[in-house]
Amino acid sequence: MKVKARVMEQRKIASTLKRLAMEVIERNRELENVAIVGIRTRGVIIGERILKLIEKLEGAKLDFGILDITLYRDDLSTIGPNPIVKGTEIDFDVTGRDIILVDDVLFSGRTVRAALDSIVDFGRPKTIQLLVLIDRGHRELPIQADYIGKTLPTSKREIVEVRLKEIDGSDEVLIVEEEGF
Repeated sequence: MKVKARVMEQRKIASTLKRLAMEVIERNRELENVAIVGIRTRGVIIGERILKLIEKLEGAKLDFGILDITLYRDDLSTIGPNPIVKGTEIDFDVTGRDIILVDDVLFSGRTVRAALDSIVDFGRPKTIQLLVLIDRGHRELPIQADYIGKTLPTSKREIVEVRLKEIDGSDEVLIVEEEGF
């Protein structure tokens, strides 16, 4: 893989997440009804950062959950005979709640569709709002984000790589492409 462009670095990611946290606060005046649910893996980290920012800005304590959508994927048969399931951790009632679903990159919409299916198995939320760090387009399903850190037009052969220090050692967003293109 070759790096075509470095789109965001640590400072830009931090300021973008702060802006997104403020947008969530502005839209959801009843923060006591809000819960944040991160989609494994990087959506969890971004969700935790958004949670901490909201708690710092508003002094509100929000519920937080982790969603593993592996068994809800529509391409489960293509990822191998023994998919790795890391587990979902939602220890609060989602019924009647405003759920902020968090992921790193919105692409085809299939991950979000799987996440929606998974969440409604826990109850019937009042709303489900989608927050993504990057929206790269190329939707295959009619899904759009409510909160977008950055819209990043890409070709289908490009890959948007979100790196976070908790997993990757640094914060950055890259556009990468397979060698030879």
